[in-house]
Order: sequence, then C-alpha cells, then structure tokens
Amino acid sequence: MGTHYDVVVLGAGSGNTIVDDRFSHLRVAIVERGPYGGTCVNRGCIPSKMFVHAAEVASAALRGPALGLRTRHDGVDWPALRDRVAGRVDAVARSGEEHRRGQDHVDVLTGTARFTGPRRLVVDLEDGTTTEVTADQVVVATGSRPVVPDVPGLHDVPHHTSDTILRIEALPARMAVLGGGYVGCELAQVFAALGVEVTQVESEDTLLASQDEDVARAVTAAAGRRWEVRLGTRLERAVPLDGGGARMELDDGSTFETDLVLVATGRETNADLLDLDAAGVEVDDTGRVVVDAHQRTTAEGVWALGDASSHEPLKHVANQDARVVAHNLLHPDDLVVSDHRYVPLAVFTEPQVAAVGLTEAEAREQVADLAVARHDLADTAYGWALQADPDDRDPAGPGGFVKLLGDRSTGLLVGAHVVAPQAASLVQVLVHAITHGLPVAGLARSEYWIHPAPTEVVENALLALEEEMGRA
Repeated sequence: MGTHYDVVVLGAGSGNTIVDDRFSHLRVAIVERGPYGGTCVNRGCIPSKMFVHAAEVASAALRGPALGLRTRHDGVDWPALRDRVAGRVDAVARSGEEHRRGQDHVDVLTGTARFTGPRRLVVDLEDGTTTEVTADQVVVATGSRPVVPDVPGLHDVPHHTSDTILRIEALPARMAVLGGGYVGCELAQVFAALGVEVTQVESEDTLLASQDEDVARAVTAAAGRRWEVRLGTRLERAVPLDGGGARMELDDGSTFETDLVLVATGRETNADLLDLDAAGVEVDDTGRVVVDAHQRTTAEGVWALGDASSHEPLKHVANQDARVVAHNLLHPDDLVVSDHRYVPLAVFTEPQVAAVGLTEAEAREQVADLAVARHDLADTAYGWALQADPDDRDPAGPGGFVKLLGDRSTGLLVGAHVVAPQAASLVQVLVHAITHGLPVAGLARSEYWIHPAPTEVVENALLALEEEMGRA
C-alpha cells in the first residue's frame, strides 16, 4: 500500500523551506528530482548574480580611464569564473540535501512524482524503481522550466537556456540571445561584458516591454550601446553552418551568424507533469495551479506555491507563499493569506531596474486623477559625484532616475520605478510606502535622508510628486 506521511512536499526549492523545526513531530517526505535549492540556487537568481557581479567589475574596469584610472579589462578566465560559481552553488545544494537526509522525521525521495488519486502519488525514483506514497497534506512546489519555441531548425543548432548557459565549456565568440525579458537582458549584459559579441532579438519595440515605458526605453538605449539589439522581429529559422554555429533568419528578412543561441523566451510551470487531474487539482488556462488566498488548491489537503501557481515567477513571492503554507499546515483553524497586491521586482542589468505597483500606462487606465513625477540621479549630489564629466548622463553608467505615480484623490503612491545603480535597494522604501498606504504628503520630510547618498534621488522624487499632487 506504500508509505503514509503527514506531509509530502513536491519540490526542494522554496517548498523545502516549509519544513522547519515546527514540523519535527510530523512524518514528512520531500520529493525532488534535481539538486536541492531549486532554480534560484542552482540555475537562476544566485549563480546569475554571481556572473552579473563579475560583469559589473569588467565594465567598471573599462570605465576607469574616464575617471583618470589606468584600468582595463584584458579578458576572462571562463573556466575559473564558471567553476567558482558552480562550486559554490553545488556545495549549497549538497549541504541542503545532506541536512534533510540527516533528519529522522524526513524521508528524501529522489525522483519524479505524479498523482494517482486524491493525495496519492507514485514516485519514479532515480534508481529506476517506483514507490507509492499517500499523505494527509501535499504541497505542490515544483517550479517552472524554460520554454524553447518550436522554430524550424532551432533544435539543430547549438542552443542553451538559462538552465544550462552558465555551465558551458567555453565562451563563444558570438552569441544570439532570443528574448528581451529580464533573463535575456541580464544574461546578454553578462556575456557582452565578458567579451562575447552579442546579438539580442526581441519581438517587441523595446526590451523589458512589460515595464514602464520610460524604463523600457532607458534599458533599451543602454543595451544598444553595448551590444546589438534587433527589435520588432523574431527568429523565423535557424540554419546550421558547416563547421558549427548557425545562421539566424529573422522574420524582417535580416540575418546574422552566431556560434551559440541562448533561448530566453519565457518559462512554463512544471505542474503539467504531475497528472493533477487524478488529484482533483484544477489549473488555469496557463497551466498554473489554481489556489485561493490561503494557497489551497481545489483539492482538499493539497496546497501549491511559487511558480507552480503564481503568475509572478519571483523567488520572493515563492518564499512568502511558503511561509503562508507552512503556517496554514500547522494552524488549520487560524489560516493566514498571501498578499500579492504589491509585489516588487528587480532586473539586475546595468543599471539595475526595480519597480512596484502600476506602470504609467496601467495607471492612466485605472487612476482618474494621476500625478507623475521624475527625478534624475545625475541631479543629486551622489549622482553628480559619479559622473565622469558634467555631460555624463549615460544610463549605462552612473545615471538613472526615479519615476513615481500618485493618485491625487487618495494622496497615495500607486507606482514606483527606479533605473539606477542599486535600484533593487533604492526601491525598498517605496515598497514600504505603497504597501502600508503611507500618504505622499510629508513622506519625504518625515525622516532624514543621508547626504550624499543615492537615496536622495528617492527623496527628491517624492518631493516632486508631492508638489505635483498638490496642483489642481
């Protein structure tokens, strides 16, 4: 009949964080087919930021002469850089699995699970055998995977996704990046800074097209100064070349040649691999698991979190979902909810991008009396100090801006957008303001802002928005 557990967790990314000391009295199974830590630790957030940091150092070395420094970038020892990153993240993954295997109340099942009935699963283990498990509660935390579009010839040429690109054997001389979202932009920046000739292809008119229009234009302009960007077109056919590489044929009639293709055109949930129908778990038209505010699915005793159910595939969303599920598993009579109203995001390009709330286009549709304000980093003391010369307002360098959107009828902030070095940190005070409904009036003057520090660009943007909201 198989083994019965109090809780079975499918996925050892954010799902693994659920099982803390509070679960020590319960019998738990964690099912994972890959390394512990999920996409973030092994293939996403963490290793990519280690490469981003290396790329930023390389870019800074190239900017040094403009500041009077004799710095230069003489290339990269790719195996050393790659192995440093891989060695660190692999050690974290091993440690996470070893920790679980050392817990008496947790069984580690290495394999792939699928439902065969309500809270009943079969796990295909890595040794080729199968085992059946049942549980009082099941948590679906199986994450997502990259999408590779069905483009003629693409599977016949050297191509990678974000899952594999950071472990390639050698740097190519030329790389095609398909996609202009955050994954494509971050990785295009990394490889361009490391000396690869990058051509990025995006079907929209800008990179980061889902972001505020001013942000998207600034990022697109910055990228265009550092690598080739092909906008408003998509790959129509990939043709293998004699000796390796590919000719990329675009639907605008243009072509170019490359040694390697990075496909960064989106991700899809892994929930479709679980035979959810057998469990009575419903999915939406995108294949994501349908959950309520408590992260409960449509099947009793089955929960879901992160990329399996969220339309915002961000690690901090998955982490909050996991905290909510953990509490609700332990306190069925005192359920808490996941609040997804004000989810911030960051893109670790150079400069960084960060945002929370509405874009200007969204706000103009939803807010009757909208106020818009913007302040440039170059017009603050810190930004001025970073400039190589008084005319240096290149958003690829120390430039950038904060753009704020307010609702005059409520006096509240409804959107915030930052393009600047350390934007992911600068946005946090704005996340706090929009989440807690703090009135814009008086917000900038209610506390000290360190001078000279990058945060003064936020202060000045808030002051500008307050003034704009006070106008009839």
